[in-house]
Amino acid sequence: MLFGEIITVALGALRANKLRSVLTMLGIVIGVAAVIAMIALGSGAQQAVKDRIAALGTTLLTVNPGQQRGFGVAIADAQAKLTMDDSKALEERATSLAAVQPEMNRNLQVTWGNKNTNTSIVGTSSNYLEVRKYKLQYGRMFTSAEDEGKQRVAVIGPAVATNMGLDTPEVLLGESIRIRGIQFLVLGVLESKGQASPFGNPDEQILIPLNTARFRVIGSDRLRSISVLARSEDQIPEAMADIQRVLRREHRIRQGRPDDFQIRSQADFLNTLGETTQVFTFLLSGIAAVSLIVGGIGIMNIMLVSVTERTREIGVRKALGATRRNILLQFLIEAVVLCCLWGIIGIVLGSGGAVIMSKTAGWNTQVDVRAVALAFAFSALVGVLFGVWPARRAASLDPITALRYE
Repeated sequence: MLFGEIITVALGALRANKLRSVLTMLGIVIGVAAVIAMIALGSGAQQAVKDRIAALGTTLLTVNPGQQRGFGVAIADAQAKLTMDDSKALEERATSLAAVQPEMNRNLQVTWGNKNTNTSIVGTSSNYLEVRKYKLQYGRMFTSAEDEGKQRVAVIGPAVATNMGLDTPEVLLGESIRIRGIQFLVLGVLESKGQASPFGNPDEQILIPLNTARFRVIGSDRLRSISVLARSEDQIPEAMADIQRVLRREHRIRQGRPDDFQIRSQADFLNTLGETTQVFTFLLSGIAAVSLIVGGIGIMNIMLVSVTERTREIGVRKALGATRRNILLQFLIEAVVLCCLWGIIGIVLGSGGAVIMSKTAGWNTQVDVRAVALAFAFSALVGVLFGVWPARRAASLDPITALRYE
């Protein structure tokens, strides 16, 4: 038999039992569509993480408190402290740093008129925008003089106004808001950074001068973190060593004892978050792939029924000279054609689903050509694997017995 004729026979068998074929192949369609959509969602999340971290700057280093240790053993629920003294020591003694930006934060109630919200109050230095690669949408940033003078001024994230029920954050510009009952003048509004970030939602924060937070609002000199800019990407290792040297001396850590702080680069955040999203992508894709296995079982079922229904046809073909190889190839190609045809439909649905998720839910999705090829190849493989047994069964039929079959 010619290859084209075999495909024509396969499509004819499909048309002869439309409803049964559609119901049987739903597993393949759903499986392929789900695999493509889940991989697109995972790829989009990974790309979003890369873009966000790149936007923060490739030379940014973050120093966080580590665990306290006693007699070489980590003390449960105890964190070492980073203080203003640590920040000053880095500014004065470290020689390979371009900028040092300490910050402390606390979630507090913010009110304006009869509107209020609970949001993150970040006490930080005036170089916050430079170090963290932020931009202002309206107004200006507070100055170092206002920081030194403990002035009650603030720069808000755009989502703060939204959480208060305001249409635009520009309404608060030049207005007085109350943070923990203390009046603050709004000097500026940050540009939106988006909702996902290793540091929480950057749009839902209010920046106030560090000394104002330290003495008037939070009442502590304990820092959440210290952000540091290295002079260049090549000098990142040197900057990390410099930070470690200064802080170990500041914390009086003896030689051979572990650090009670952590220094992380943007690459560390990227690797950690990338690995996390990759694990979830594999997990979701694995669950979706189960549908392909279920679809494969459905293929085996419909092909076995087809072999039984077409026993006389097989007998006639063998009587006319068809070999076992011809019969085996015929039913195997039928299974693969079924899988590939519905696999293409699954690809269209999966790609369309990824686009719909991106536009309606606002999720980052990225359809990967390799994922499409993988899903299509897997559907064809399912057709081969689950079509072999029915095809072998058809090929092994005795032609005389097949011709007598009623």
